[in-house]
Amino acid sequence: MYLIVSICASTLIFVIFKVVGKRNINTLQTIVFNYFTAFTCGILSYDAPVVVKDIVTSQWFYGAIGLGFLFIAIFNVMALTAQRLGLSVASVASKMSVVIPIIFGLFLYNESLGWQKAIGIILALIAVYLASQKAKTNTRFSIKSLWLPALLFLGSGTIDTTIKYLETTHVADNGIPIFSATIFLIAGLIGIGILSAKAIQKKLSFDPKSIIAGFILGIVNYYSIYMLLKALNAENFESSTIFTVNNVAIVMLSTLLGLIFFKERLLAKNWIGIGVAILAILLVTLA
Repeated sequence: MYLIVSICASTLIFVIFKVVGKRNINTLQTIVFNYFTAFTCGILSYDAPVVVKDIVTSQWFYGAIGLGFLFIAIFNVMALTAQRLGLSVASVASKMSVVIPIIFGLFLYNESLGWQKAIGIILALIAVYLASQKAKTNTRFSIKSLWLPALLFLGSGTIDTTIKYLETTHVADNGIPIFSATIFLIAGLIGIGILSAKAIQKKLSFDPKSIIAGFILGIVNYYSIYMLLKALNAENFESSTIFTVNNVAIVMLSTLLGLIFFKERLLAKNWIGIGVAILAILLVTLA
């Protein structure tokens, strides 16, 4: 049940970004309000007193600051990818980023690299390119269509890798809620700084609809992570199985919703890319 909710919530993030773009709701303002909502959810889920001094002196605090920058930057990239290239491209690019923490683990944790995992990593990169092509072109390599999913791929992978490292080395089990809430707060504060700069330059037009969109996105964003962690704690399934089902389901569900509700048209190479993505996820996570 936890996994099903996590899959639906993660897919809804892409859908919300698509709707935000179609309704011309300010994306940046939506993302900023989203992080304050997610921060609130994290604080409400934390069952211990919140002591600011303890947070600031924590070993993970500076890492959380860096993650805050990455969170708001990559969420913007995710929004642009979903709005300009479609749900399938955004979901494939973000889910394929699982190969980055795997590569990182090879060096930091001395994990083995078998042929199956190596092939999966290569296929993941190919899948991102194939799924990103939205129009037939005579050029063999289209930077214009590739840079957004490439940034999303690298950024999402960096976030996952950093979170894994900090949680493994510096974050206690009971500190995960406040650690997550701190990242959300920092991302939100950075967003406020950006909006303030725009206001000073008289380039800001407040969009009231972004409050509602951000509130909905924040709840979905927080619980997509929370429910996945709950699913990983289940004793009936191994984590590799959870990650496999989660990632494949998000890619497929995002594609299906894009076809049904947003009339997205996929080229043959897009379908091939999605198929390769599913194969890559299976190879990497089950290796």
